[in-house]
Amino acid sequence: MTSTLLQSDMTNCLLSAISCLCLLLTCVRAEECSPTVLAARDTFAVPAGGRLSLSCVVQHCGKHWTGHWVFENSTHDGSIVVKESARHRLTQVNLSGNQTQQILELLSINQSDEGFYGCSVKWSQSETEQGHLTYVNVTAAVPSQRSLLHRLLVCASASLCLPIILGLARCLSPEVKPQPLPRTPSTHAAVYHPAPQPPPRCPVPQKRSAPPRKARPKYQQKTEVVYADISQGALRQEGAIREAAQSTVYSDLRFS
Repeated sequence: MTSTLLQSDMTNCLLSAISCLCLLLTCVRAEECSPTVLAARDTFAVPAGGRLSLSCVVQHCGKHWTGHWVFENSTHDGSIVVKESARHRLTQVNLSGNQTQQILELLSINQSDEGFYGCSVKWSQSETEQGHLTYVNVTAAVPSQRSLLHRLLVCASASLCLPIILGLARCLSPEVKPQPLPRTPSTHAAVYHPAPQPPPRCPVPQKRSAPPRKARPKYQQKTEVVYADISQGALRQEGAIREAAQSTVYSDLRFS
């Protein structure tokens, strides 16, 4: 009985040790990192005048590296390094400490952009690695009817949404009733006085019309101017005569 229990305990311990060892190996393999370029084969059809964004992931595992995009087509011998320009935009995004994403944006694509694109990486040991290539097929430009139809759809949807938005705004807005203005009490009372009526007029007798009289001619009076010459000596003599003409009267009164 005891031997059976010991065997079961040893079996359980052995199974636990094996499971722990498997988990440890899984963690070690997960932490392992090998430098490589992660890119998938793909094909894109882009109309002329459009734009396209391509990307690849460089798993560098924290080591030193340099990368760039290459372009290949039938008119060029070999691969050409894609450089930054007005129609080609290059960016890098760090995803983690071991991986970095390289992005190539093609702006205003034309027929000369048709071909194969891929990521090329040079490691610190002077080893070069290139990922899978992506083919870009440039098609004819999209006619303007599609943009016109798109505009019509946008205008129609906007015209349909506008009444709904106005109705919701009206329902949600609080109703504000106009308040009457306060009346100020007046201190003066208005008194109405009827206008006085004029007395009745008496009939005016009509005068008999007399024959017109002839107007007498007016005689103009002539004015005459008289000049007088008075000397200063004559004025003095006249004053002396007036003084001499005055007499003095004496009166004598007696009381008995």
